[in-house]
Amino acid sequence: MAKLERVRNIGVVAHIDAGKTTVTERFLYYAGKIHRMGEVHDGEAQMDWMPQEQERGITITAAATTFEWRGHELHLIDTPGHVDFTIEVERSLRVLDGVVVVFCGVGGVEPQSETVWHQAEKFGVPRLAFVNKMDRVGANFYAVVDEIQKRLGARPVPVQIPIGAEETFQGVIDLVDQRAFIWTGTPDEPPQEVPVPDRLQLEVETAREKLVEAAGDMDDGVAELFLEGKPIEPTVLRAAIRKGCIANKLVPVFCGSALRNRGIQRLLDGVVDYLPSPLEVPPAQGSAPGTGERVERRPSDKEPLTAMAFKIQMDQGRKMVYLRIYSGKLRPGDEILNVRLGKREKVARLLQIHANRRERIDLAGAGSIVAAMGLKLAGTGDTVTHPDHPIMLERIDAYEPVISRAIEPKTLAEKEKLDFALAKIVDEDPTFKVREDEETGQTLISGMGELHLDIVVDRLLREYNVEARVGKPQVVYRETVTATGEADATFERKLDEELVFGHARVRVEPLPRGAGVSFESAVPAEPPVSPSVLATALEGLKDAATSGVTAGYPLVDVKVTLLAVGTREGLTSTVGYKVAAGEAFRRACHEAKPSLLEPIMDLEVTVPEEFMGEVIGDVQSRSGVIEDVGFRGGQRLVKAKVPMRSLFGYSTRVRSLTQGRALFTMQFAKFDVAGS
Repeated sequence: MAKLERVRNIGVVAHIDAGKTTVTERFLYYAGKIHRMGEVHDGEAQMDWMPQEQERGITITAAATTFEWRGHELHLIDTPGHVDFTIEVERSLRVLDGVVVVFCGVGGVEPQSETVWHQAEKFGVPRLAFVNKMDRVGANFYAVVDEIQKRLGARPVPVQIPIGAEETFQGVIDLVDQRAFIWTGTPDEPPQEVPVPDRLQLEVETAREKLVEAAGDMDDGVAELFLEGKPIEPTVLRAAIRKGCIANKLVPVFCGSALRNRGIQRLLDGVVDYLPSPLEVPPAQGSAPGTGERVERRPSDKEPLTAMAFKIQMDQGRKMVYLRIYSGKLRPGDEILNVRLGKREKVARLLQIHANRRERIDLAGAGSIVAAMGLKLAGTGDTVTHPDHPIMLERIDAYEPVISRAIEPKTLAEKEKLDFALAKIVDEDPTFKVREDEETGQTLISGMGELHLDIVVDRLLREYNVEARVGKPQVVYRETVTATGEADATFERKLDEELVFGHARVRVEPLPRGAGVSFESAVPAEPPVSPSVLATALEGLKDAATSGVTAGYPLVDVKVTLLAVGTREGLTSTVGYKVAAGEAFRRACHEAKPSLLEPIMDLEVTVPEEFMGEVIGDVQSRSGVIEDVGFRGGQRLVKAKVPMRSLFGYSTRVRSLTQGRALFTMQFAKFDVAGS
């Protein structure tokens, strides 16, 4: 194991098709981990190992690997860029110490770039930016840097500038060392170091002055040297930039062309130079089970074991759990505690992962990312610790599905196989849900988008040998109320010769979007009501509020208040209050103008000017609201909010309207009143 200061836990994140996986392949090639570079478009990228990834040329699942660079051990996770698989990015960022965000030199800051950027911001993960595809027509390094500043609210600081752009892109100038690097030969040939071209001297001086100024804001020593006009050593400048990057106060920006093997070695140097080791990020924070007292674990092998299960993957039907170890050591055979469940499990094997290949290891220490076999109970976001020193780390948020489809096996004999396979996939993917429709008896699968569910159905056939029929996509609705309603209900019946009675009055009122469902009791103190009666009535409310009164969809954004309960002398059973409270709740909902909520999507379409009218007209015909019309990379950019029910089959329609020349992305924005 490498010393902790020489470990980097990093991820590569970006919008779909910005070149993340290509960057990762080049990392592995130049680090000597692989000996031939596979291309994403040929379906041969090492990190895209699933058949579905190879066929579609996209990343679907986060893939992990470990390699060395300049005497440092790098644990790397390559993440998907498609919005349907955003949970893979979220759970990876939760356990990483730093990320490389890849931007397309032409597209700049695209919708999913914003999403992954804000996900990294949420977890306070330091970032490097890499402006890729500098050889593409329309590439503009400074425009992308400007977008990072304006759209992401960051402070991007170029540590390199490109030599040329589009077909004239031939190298980069390192502003720290003030050296130029030109790529002329094969991928195996290192770049030639040449003097900075005379025509670029002024540009380099201006860019370096801005770099030194930013570094001076992070380090008083650099600021003094800058003000006194004294030369600043590259090592001093690097240390100041590193300080700013780790503190999330600036973002070092690199550039290159991964597909042409340009700029990758310098970017790897940047990972080592500027991104933090596990020792330089805040200690893992959590709470002690039972007391809730704040506890922290420093990244040291001498501390008690603390790890997070951030990803579950099925390996030939067996559960493989990806762990980020924050403190302590883990060996095969160790007994560990799943803090959420309060249950102990034994680690059967520990594995070092390289995409879909793995190698057994006998020990993993603080700062490691490894996979463990034998943990049958672990789920995404679970904390596992030494049994005598439990700590609960903050869990990973899951996203609510927005689309569902009915699914059934082609033969009745396969029903059991289908249920087994779906349960395994639910185990792996927190955004995938399975439920049975109470009215029709159909099995419904729900996910983040059409592609998400297509991949699930494909996996059922290939991995579990289950052929399934799926229905047309259905929107996942929610229910809420739009006004305040009050109602009461009385339950009185003789059961087994005993009188069962209950009376309750309930108020329901709307809450802001995203507030969830809250319950409270406003029952007067006089006359006093037994705590067991109150508890049973509130339990009845919570049971009734799991679904709405219009169509039985999940209820959201409602405040439920128990106003009163009527009691009678001499009654021993409290079950009547549960029934009465539930009925009073349903009646109050009917009074409170119940309403369906539907998922609304953020739609962005990049389209040539001549087709913009057709695209806008089509969006409006789908009940879409145009929010902005701008420019991106020489084309028009249409931004709109559109109900998801109107977007099924949109890709086919937009291609036919624009002769296949439009690109679009959509991602969930919010739930809003249906038809509004």
